[in-house]
Amino acid sequence: MSDRTEILRQYMQLAGVSSFQLLSERTGVSRRAIDTLRKGNAKTLKYADLAKLAAILQIELTELIANFINYDSSTNDESVVSAIAALREEYQRLQQTLANQQQELRSQFERETLQQLESLLLQLPSAAYAAQQNPNMLAKNILPLLRPLDTLLQRWGITVIGAVGAEVAYDPQRHQLIEGNDEIAVGTPVIIRYIGYMQGEKLLYRARVAIKSTDAE
Repeated sequence: MSDRTEILRQYMQLAGVSSFQLLSERTGVSRRAIDTLRKGNAKTLKYADLAKLAAILQIELTELIANFINYDSSTNDESVVSAIAALREEYQRLQQTLANQQQELRSQFERETLQQLESLLLQLPSAAYAAQQNPNMLAKNILPLLRPLDTLLQRWGITVIGAVGAEVAYDPQRHQLIEGNDEIAVGTPVIIRYIGYMQGEKLLYRARVAIKSTDAE
């Protein structure tokens, strides 16, 4: 017998899965792969897909493969174990390949980021040392060194919330009081002490603010 559709339906019924489409959606396994399973060709599927199916159907992986593999005169328990071992080996190989790709992407990201910040990384320590040696050195002389950082933030789609020293109306969605957890009314005048950041519509950091009257004191 090569068709295993009814066997699969029985497992699905016990697991509360009403259709092959729902099984596909819950497991993330394609309908084509599920059709392959129904034909008894489990050993041709990816180990990861079989593991997902076994988990949703609430059965052991060995049981899944044993029930959805085409038997012939040479098929026995040892053949099933060999099939599982081969599938597991393929899965581990793919996992390692993915891990290597992720590491390479991370390394590439770090290299590109360092290139963007190169002038800042190389010159800022020297500028800070010069400022310590010369108290009269103007802060504006250091500001050009921060341009690579601004460029990098723009590249990542990051925008600032407010400007240091600016008076704004308090918005709890965008502002955080420095003084503590005291609640103040929305719209209360506040002074921005530390700017915040947004990335698109996502809030990264609220701007930290002080109540205007407190600042005046």
